[in-house]
Amino acid sequence: MATVDGELTEFTDGHVVLERGKIVAVGAGPAPARAGMRRIDGRGCLATPGLVNVHHHLYQWATRGLAQSEDLFGWLDELYPIWAGIDADLVGDTTAAGLAWLGLSGCTTTADLHHVFPQGAGDMMAAQVGAARRIGLRMQICRGGMDLGRSSGGLAPDSLVEETGKVIAGMDAAIIDFHDPSPEAMVRVALAPCSPFSVSAQLMVETAALARSRGVRLHTQLAESTEEERYCRARFGLSPLVYLDRLGWLGDDVWLAHGVHLPDRDIAVLAEANTSLAHCPSSNARLGAGIAPVRRMLDAGIPVGLGVGGPASQESGLLIEELRQAVYLARAQGGPKALTVREALWMATMGGAHCLGRAGEIGSLEVGKLADVALWRLDGLGHSGIADPVAALVLGPPAPLARLIVQGNEVVVDAKLRTADLGELSRELDESCRRLVARR
Repeated sequence: MATVDGELTEFTDGHVVLERGKIVAVGAGPAPARAGMRRIDGRGCLATPGLVNVHHHLYQWATRGLAQSEDLFGWLDELYPIWAGIDADLVGDTTAAGLAWLGLSGCTTTADLHHVFPQGAGDMMAAQVGAARRIGLRMQICRGGMDLGRSSGGLAPDSLVEETGKVIAGMDAAIIDFHDPSPEAMVRVALAPCSPFSVSAQLMVETAALARSRGVRLHTQLAESTEEERYCRARFGLSPLVYLDRLGWLGDDVWLAHGVHLPDRDIAVLAEANTSLAHCPSSNARLGAGIAPVRRMLDAGIPVGLGVGGPASQESGLLIEELRQAVYLARAQGGPKALTVREALWMATMGGAHCLGRAGEIGSLEVGKLADVALWRLDGLGHSGIADPVAALVLGPPAPLARLIVQGNEVVVDAKLRTADLGELSRELDESCRRLVARR
């Protein structure tokens, strides 16, 4: 068992006891007998905290496999016209399918940045919340938006952007309708303009003010590509991070996504502001964006979590694979000691919990935390012979799940989703994708 607590405590033979949605005991050997206790035999398995995915775009499940050889801006140019046809029904189907797939890869909590709101498309946020409740994963819905269309120097077609006031109103409504600040919350809301180069300075400033007045977190995408760097310097005369800082967007209530192109001076600014970062190694590699300087960020004290980054730029969609990818890319950049397997596991659990402001609630197997547990089966051929179970999990093939427990509820049992039928999810997704294609 790898607890990922403050001391990174591990037990060759250990137990974790769950009661009423929380962890009530963790220790070596078998759990002491209790009246009415139900035991789950974890022999041949590794228990870890549930994984935390801190950056996703679940609506993009409808456009996987497209723009296969484009950089970020070319990829957006090809996909934005297609995304103009999404609606709340499609978002519900893609969210449900994506959450089910995340659950099967050990994820118990996910953050999703939704920033495309075609006119008359229905209530996207309600569709996401309904899908999260259906699948049983904990979700941080990030109500995004764009108010800078192509005619004003942005990348998105004008038909896909909203007026600034409408974006703010939509954000405010999402907080009122769905945000749960309680420690046991299954749904929380963050405010997340798409990126500084796709929205106005006014929207960034007003979003930060609204979030801080309502006590919710802030999220956006930053420094993902060299094209973004050139764009921001040409338009604002500043690097992306300096521009963000000028807008009052750094602090311990903020987590950023990507951070591929951050020099040492920007890393120092992030560390000083205690701003967290979502590392999306596969998505960044798929788009040829580069490799985020994760080693330097961790050494500076920046909390770094892991994100899938969107299924249209990471078609596999399995969060567990991001641990291995993070290790490989860090070592390709900085040598064989650049990132250890236990640091990768920390990023996927406690690092993600820090990003979402939930380090006291999830991310480790400790008494008092929510009962989020992944039980990975490592006794099959794919992992046999690897003596270190954490290395087997991170460096080996995706391990089947013996159990995935979210706040005490079994979502996956023996590698099968318990909360929904995969065939039904697939049929619903296929139908939504056909409708989207018909609208093009």
